[in-house]
Amino acid sequence: MQSTMRAPAMSEPASSTAAGIVGWKLIGGAAGAASIGAGLAAIVVMCMTPPRSSREWAVGLISTVVGSIAGGAAVIQHLGLQAWMQEPAGLMAVLGLVFACGLPAWALVRWAFTWISRREGKDLAEVAADLRRDIAGG
Repeated sequence: MQSTMRAPAMSEPASSTAAGIVGWKLIGGAAGAASIGAGLAAIVVMCMTPPRSSREWAVGLISTVVGSIAGGAAVIQHLGLQAWMQEPAGLMAVLGLVFACGLPAWALVRWAFTWISRREGKDLAEVAADLRRDIAGG
């Protein structure tokens, strides 16, 4: 008796490569740009103002990455630059925006934690009074 089973068809190397490129552009390209931009921003800010402890290092890294990704996405959305991610040059420009959005995140978080740590031991009413006074400039 002769077997009627056939070997599974192999995909063409060119078509799988093209599918991979399309997949990177649709999903990985934007995520890759955000990751690269966020990582570079974290390295730059931590070289400029080194963390004082391992806890501060972790907070700085997380805040810079989140600031890069969320801030970059907000700027891209606000300016309507989503179409830029379809081309390599546009993707690099978006990478620059993501990078720039992460830079102030580390400083903002560091300032906020310094302000909060100076008020350690105070109750909520005292902290609120300090905040009102600081906002009013007195």
